[in-house]
Amino acid sequence: MKLQRYVAVTGAGLIAVATLAACGSNNNTTTASSSSAPASAGASSSASSAISCGSGTLTAAGSSAQKNAIDKFTKDYQTACSGATVNYNPSGSGAGVTSFEQKQVDFAGSDFPLSGADVAKANARCTGGEAVDLPMVPGAIAIMYNVTNVTTPLNLSAANLAKIFNGKITTWDDPAITKDNPGVTLPMTKITTFHRSDKSGTSFNFSNYLNQTDAADFPAKANKVWPGTGGQGENGSSGVAQAVKTTAGGIGYAELSYASSNNLQTAKVGNAQGQFVTASTDNASAFIAKAKVNQNGNDIQLAFNYAYSDPSAYPAVLVTYEIACDKGNDATQLPLIKGFLSYAASTTAQAELPAAGYVSLPSNIQSLVATAVNALS
Repeated sequence: MKLQRYVAVTGAGLIAVATLAACGSNNNTTTASSSSAPASAGASSSASSAISCGSGTLTAAGSSAQKNAIDKFTKDYQTACSGATVNYNPSGSGAGVTSFEQKQVDFAGSDFPLSGADVAKANARCTGGEAVDLPMVPGAIAIMYNVTNVTTPLNLSAANLAKIFNGKITTWDDPAITKDNPGVTLPMTKITTFHRSDKSGTSFNFSNYLNQTDAADFPAKANKVWPGTGGQGENGSSGVAQAVKTTAGGIGYAELSYASSNNLQTAKVGNAQGQFVTASTDNASAFIAKAKVNQNGNDIQLAFNYAYSDPSAYPAVLVTYEIACDKGNDATQLPLIKGFLSYAASTTAQAELPAAGYVSLPSNIQSLVATAVNALS
């Protein structure tokens, strides 16, 4: 596997720590390791499993990668809180951030922290306060494929993925793929790549992974708008999964739960140790647990290093963030915003994520998020 120079980047792949400072007026950034084990139902954490019920209707939009997790959180919260309704539109990270900036939603889900012009726009909607990034739902980005008569999970190195998604490898029987899959008979079938057509944090994270691991074959920098060459765009993770499912020779990327729900095969992805690793919650957790925490006030962002060499670590990951106002929330909505997000960060909710195809937040990050949510006003 070809490895370029690796740097620690934010959990969403953002490459400028300056954007972190821009999210808050407090410029004292704290960095801490997040090597603690993922939260479990019995873990000791400041993220209480008790549900604080708000009433009314909570409206949110954004990341489609976290949709299945938010659906589960919503079901649990509404069951416990009969006076609460939570509406989440999986419109994509970019659209969700825009909706938040325009005060159309109470919070946004995004697969990357705020950056660039979005920082000022999001801060402007928070009267007397600022927008904060709250990591909530980590997960693996699965490489889904549809190759007829191939039942063994394929090994795909970062270099080969970079070439496939940049149009340099065009058939499944290419020697570079064959070399990594001894004993597997691969067809001459044309490779059809599918990517997100909408602004997507999943695209941002996956393109960042490809660029950071093999910039020679995937020179385009990470972008919310898919930066690779060729391929077909589909709306949302569900659109990508469905396109792969119905296209012989198709390949695409989406959060692991979409691959599972569509019964799609997923590739073993090469990591920095040179091992081909299955996309699973445990293997993604092995990578995410080594993230570093960059905290600025109640703004919390995670940093990964793709050169991390744990042989079991699955390196194609993302962390979805909930973006909310630290101050300036509507007084009538505040109990519902805090109640729902507090539940999402609780030990109970986080312990349910692996069954849904996600990864629980490490317990120390979970506690930080719970504290930040509690401070919303």
